[in-house]
Amino acid sequence: MHQWRLRADLLESSSVERDLVDDKLTMSQQHALAAKKASGIMRCIYKSVDSRSRELLLPLYSTLVSHHLEYCVQFWAHQFKKDKELLERVQRRATKIITGLDNLSCEERLRALGLFSLKNRRLRGNLLNSYKYL
Repeated sequence: MHQWRLRADLLESSSVERDLVDDKLTMSQQHALAAKKASGIMRCIYKSVDSRSRELLLPLYSTLVSHHLEYCVQFWAHQFKKDKELLERVQRRATKIITGLDNLSCEERLRALGLFSLKNRRLRGNLLNSYKYL
């Protein structure tokens, strides 16, 4: 348990607020929580929807799942390869359940669906932020 100060004042601890970084100053816990949320939502979609058509699953994925995987990606800065892989694994599983795409590679599935990989989304976000700063 950390004790935080704001200038000379000691701040009270609260079980409601969470730190974004752990005691090793990494964001791995945030990555794990985002992947868990996104996976849980994909499981609910998989179990509650009979159709595996692109027309139905792609809007559900885009609306309900993808923003969990992309939330704060520029701030998180993906320090570790395992964190990046954890989030991308969720995207790979989500695209695999669509009928007719299960035998394609991940890149081919994304291309067929008109989606970008999370790596490319991060790169695009970094470039946009760099442009804004300049």
